[in-house]
Amino acid sequence: EIGMDPAEVRRRNLLPDDAFPYKTPGGAVYDIGAYRDALDLALESAGYDELRAEQQRRRAAGDPVALGIGLAVYVEITALGGGSEFGSVELRADGTFLARTGSSPYGQGHKTAWAMLVADRLGVPLDAVEVIFGDTDEIPTGSVTGGSRSVQIAGSAIRDAAARLEDLAREAAAELLEANPDDLVLGEPGDDGRRRFHVAGVPAVSVGWDDVATKAVEDAAPLVGVADFTAPGPTFPFGAHVAVVEVDTETGRVELTRLVAVDDAGTILNPLLADGQVHGGLAQGAAQALLEQVRYDDDGNPLTTNFMDYAVVTATELPLFERVPMETPTPYNELGAKGIGESGTIGATPAVQNAVVDALAHLGVRHVDMPCTPERVWRALAAAATSD
Repeated sequence: EIGMDPAEVRRRNLLPDDAFPYKTPGGAVYDIGAYRDALDLALESAGYDELRAEQQRRRAAGDPVALGIGLAVYVEITALGGGSEFGSVELRADGTFLARTGSSPYGQGHKTAWAMLVADRLGVPLDAVEVIFGDTDEIPTGSVTGGSRSVQIAGSAIRDAAARLEDLAREAAAELLEANPDDLVLGEPGDDGRRRFHVAGVPAVSVGWDDVATKAVEDAAPLVGVADFTAPGPTFPFGAHVAVVEVDTETGRVELTRLVAVDDAGTILNPLLADGQVHGGLAQGAAQALLEQVRYDDDGNPLTTNFMDYAVVTATELPLFERVPMETPTPYNELGAKGIGESGTIGATPAVQNAVVDALAHLGVRHVDMPCTPERVWRALAAAATSD
């Protein structure tokens, strides 16, 4: 309506990289961002110019199956309120490790991620690390698991605890090697996947975690690194999504053919877990735009009381999602991590909705209520034709 491409409208309203940290009029401080890069990456990955050209070809040919391209850019807040979290890592007598966390997972993959943090920091195999949570006999305090806060706060606590355990172990290793702790390093992993302490430049003489564990038992001095990480404030992940739909203008049926997602949540510790989080969000977001609806009759009685009447999305209604990685580490924690739990849903719903409206814009449609069911799309087309 203003003669400007939707992508350009968004680009002009995005903060430049050098604006960060950015304080909003409401007082929130955006930690870091590369908003324009995210948009450009999403457009390039989707082949945006080619999609627009194909859209024009279909319109010129009078194709009843209209092509729609929808965009969404977003900034979200994670770890709202900051807060703190407890973490500890203990070297056990058998040379394995016990990590205690105040965050209790219910499907997010904390045990895997925290074990990865410990294993990476201390140079041991992943299966040498046990993670426990939710046990008040073992864990003195814990906070909430929610608001996409866990990796950046609880993960940082585990990371700091592992670092403190490393410092304690270095002192013990120095006694065994009769060396100055400041001269010791953790060497490269051996055949057993474990790193060993040695004097810098002298890897031939070393002690391993088993040796340090034995010394701790003999000294009756358990080695436990403890941390309580406090976040300086919330972080603000961002992203850009491109949705492509085909709309049958004769029946109102919508098919989502592509969904390209760039979700920047800082440093990604486990890409597989992150993909799972985003994929679930993309599916939920697309379902909100196209299918899911709670309906009532005129007397206020619910009509969608079972999964036969309430349309739940399945794999057959969804394309293969195209997730494009992008990482802009936050300065608020050593991991550089931000939250990613809600990212997929935040971007997908408006992108798909915008794609449906975009497909019908040349026919006079300016809005379709969610969910974009065939009936609602057909009625929007009929109303636009009547208004002409």
